[in-house]
Amino acid sequence: MADLFNLAVVVDDDPDITLAARLALRDMFERVETLGSPAELLPLLKRETPDAILLDLNFERARTDGREGLDFLGRIMDIDPDAAVVIITAHGGVSIAVEAIKAGASDFVAKPWSNERLEATVRSAATLRRSRVDARIERGRASELAHAPETPLLGNSPAMARVQKLIERAAPTDANVLIVGENGTGKEIVAREIHRLSRRAEKPMVSIDLGATSETLFESELFGHVKGSFTGAAGERIGRLKAADRSTLFLDEIGNLPLHLQPKLLTALEQRQVVPVGANKPIAIDVRVIAATNVSPEQLSDETRFRQDLLFRLNTIEIELPPLRHRRDDIPVLLDHYLRLYERKYDRPERQLPLAVLEVLMTNDWPGNVRALRHAAERAVIMAEGDRYRADDFPLASSTQARAVGATSETLNLEQLEKQMIERALRMHHFNISLAAGELGLSRGALYRRMEKHGL
Repeated sequence: MADLFNLAVVVDDDPDITLAARLALRDMFERVETLGSPAELLPLLKRETPDAILLDLNFERARTDGREGLDFLGRIMDIDPDAAVVIITAHGGVSIAVEAIKAGASDFVAKPWSNERLEATVRSAATLRRSRVDARIERGRASELAHAPETPLLGNSPAMARVQKLIERAAPTDANVLIVGENGTGKEIVAREIHRLSRRAEKPMVSIDLGATSETLFESELFGHVKGSFTGAAGERIGRLKAADRSTLFLDEIGNLPLHLQPKLLTALEQRQVVPVGANKPIAIDVRVIAATNVSPEQLSDETRFRQDLLFRLNTIEIELPPLRHRRDDIPVLLDHYLRLYERKYDRPERQLPLAVLEVLMTNDWPGNVRALRHAAERAVIMAEGDRYRADDFPLASSTQARAVGATSETLNLEQLEKQMIERALRMHHFNISLAAGELGLSRGALYRRMEKHGL
């Protein structure tokens, strides 16, 4: 037996119509309420949220223009913008039904109807409502991320000027973009900047970290699932591809997507549709894809690691972000931004950064790139004393390397040992977070929390 929807409401002044609809829909809904007037519906909508509403357009005697019903349709949509309203109309009222659809109705059925037609129309409307609600929730989560404090795209070096030019040229198009670069270079920041400057900017960008998505949940996360499609699927879920409909989907760490899962993503992008897990009907999508990876171009060109047809689909435009050691001229502006940011955050005085200290910081290689510099600035703001910063306020690569090599055997302090092991794992894997986390037996999220704890 198919999963039941919760509530349907039938609004018609003809008792025979409401009875026929209730009998036809009782196997699809846990409850079917019947009302003789739309005036009775408005108070109900303040208490409950029906999965579907069947609404006649004419209630006054001798009225056939449907204006009364259209007025109530507008009031319904004001109360619940996600409402799924199916218009009940006579055969001759198709034109007014079309007008109702333009005003927000999901579909219409003509009297007299066949039960099969009525059931299919109402089921489609109720399913659409669920999708709308799920999409709004998913986009709300994405909006929270989109409006969270983030790093701006900073830097005036020639390398960053080239990146900025590519962003400006790519953003207004719908071309897919592949962003490559080491960890910490700002790939997600570039993705958000492309989306901000695009024609899809009115909707939030939707993100998924493929490096942190388990293989077993990959299809559910990306394509969605229907209730009962697998153990633990207690309800329907909209996938990230559908949540990003008419917007931008950011696929982070695309290079970590296992080879056997890549065809499924390729098919969805080529056909511009998804089939949720457990469903048998495809859902159309209109999505612009921005992907990012820290995998080198040489590794991406290896057919044993990454499908070349998927790569061609993703890298219509490719943007390579330079590591911080190749854009040292940007270090002063980055430091100034982050030092001022964390001084405000922690309510610390604005301190001077002496030229001699700045020169030391500019010679540092910053293996973790801008992310590492940001953490270093935060630590300096917390640790600094007096009216100016000193070099030892910042965790420089040379000093951390010396501690990692020589201090492990000299201390039994658990906090120190944990920090040293994290530093060693990060350097061993060139600050690839996924590989370092695997080396330490941690999840990516757990490693990030420990890095933040130790100021790394």
